[in-house]
Amino acid sequence: MQQLTIKLRAIQVLLTGAAALFGNAQAHVVLDYQVAPAGSSYKASFKVGHGCGASATRQFTVEIPAGVRGARPMPKPGWTLELQREKLAQPYLSHGREVAEDVVRITWTARTADYALASAHYDEFVLVATVPQQPGPLYWPVRQVCEQGRIDWVEQPQPGQKLSDLKSPAALLEILPGTGAGAHQH
Repeated sequence: MQQLTIKLRAIQVLLTGAAALFGNAQAHVVLDYQVAPAGSSYKASFKVGHGCGASATRQFTVEIPAGVRGARPMPKPGWTLELQREKLAQPYLSHGREVAEDVVRITWTARTADYALASAHYDEFVLVATVPQQPGPLYWPVRQVCEQGRIDWVEQPQPGQKLSDLKSPAALLEILPGTGAGAHQH
């Protein structure tokens, strides 16, 4: 019980720190939940708060970070989905079957201008996947294409640099040490 309380307190401290870190990043594409236990199933909700200036977002692409497995997107009405897969150097087992290729990129594209995300509106693009077993930062590069212009949210901090120093930072997920029996393993 005490170990669970310590873990919950650690998560609370990390969430508080993440909120402070990302407080000035509201204009950026960020994850709704910015921490996850190692090796767990994770719902990545990418929050989009604006387009490119006044221009609406018509396409949204998420690059799946190395070590993330089994990414599956949530469909959006009025948007098409494209999944790019690549052969894995090291296949893995999932639900009793070998997986030799996996999703490396997911793209949502508005079917028409009427479905594009107006710059004055907010929306989320969602996927689920299993995060790596190794604790530490995990950056999700995102490309936002608008009717006019684009923003590539792909920058990662160099040693000694803060995420808040970057103009177009990749979405950050902090992988925490696994909780053991509670994590959904594949």
